[in-house]
Amino acid sequence: MRWWISIGMLCAVGALACGDVADVAAAPRAQPTQQLSEKEAAASVDVELIIAVDVSYSMDLDELAIQREGYAQAISSKEFMQALKNGPHGRVSITYFEWAASGDQKIIIPWRLIDGPESADAVAAEIMKTPIRRASRTSISGAIYFAVPLFDDDPYRGLRRVIDISGDGPNNSGAPVTIARDAALAKGIVINGLPIMVKEPSYSTMDIDNLDYYYEDCVVGGPGSFVVPIKSREEFKEAIRTKLLMEVAGRTPQRLPVADNAKEPRVSCSIGEKIWQDRWGR
Repeated sequence: MRWWISIGMLCAVGALACGDVADVAAAPRAQPTQQLSEKEAAASVDVELIIAVDVSYSMDLDELAIQREGYAQAISSKEFMQALKNGPHGRVSITYFEWAASGDQKIIIPWRLIDGPESADAVAAEIMKTPIRRASRTSISGAIYFAVPLFDDDPYRGLRRVIDISGDGPNNSGAPVTIARDAALAKGIVINGLPIMVKEPSYSTMDIDNLDYYYEDCVVGGPGSFVVPIKSREEFKEAIRTKLLMEVAGRTPQRLPVADNAKEPRVSCSIGEKIWQDRWGR
């Protein structure tokens, strides 16, 4: 089951963005049994989190800077530390890469263990010091295909494996996004989405209306997966922070279930490819 969260609902889904993070991270969970499951016994982190960030040309430099800063501030925030502290292991592993076309992915942060303020601050600083870049095309499928084998390189094993994808347009390069998504889900990986909708859709940037619907129906999936749409520049940092906190804390929104992937999508999952073909004839 997938879930949709608006910025206006962030308080309602757990006060993560309203200063009550300790209560959320420490919310009631199933009582641990004396015998740990085989998976729990083998796990060394609460979650293996891949952050996949869109750097296509439709993202302007200001958006890219705010996005970078949002992730860095979220990872080093006291709320993130509180969520981390309340996890079963109290630590997570994170890798961060940027993507554009189907063959254009660049790892900014290789796998890093975050187990407290010092390691979190080091990751945040590394994110911020990397020069901002932009590239052509938008391949969400390429980002997913690139992300999945990265889990094999992670020296840590988590209770959950999550790909966190942010982007401002539909897939228009590489394989169909649903094929890539389904392949990841088959491996037990959860995909969450951060559709960026701060500009009016235009032909020049190949943006679409209802990008949040597209992400809900064509991109995200897996148990407890969710979408947090960003509809104004002012929402950037708050949305990123809330999304990361929910992923680290293993929280699932309690409202607005979204249709399962098996149902008819509200926006064509091949809309990006069609727009590109109509515009360029290839």
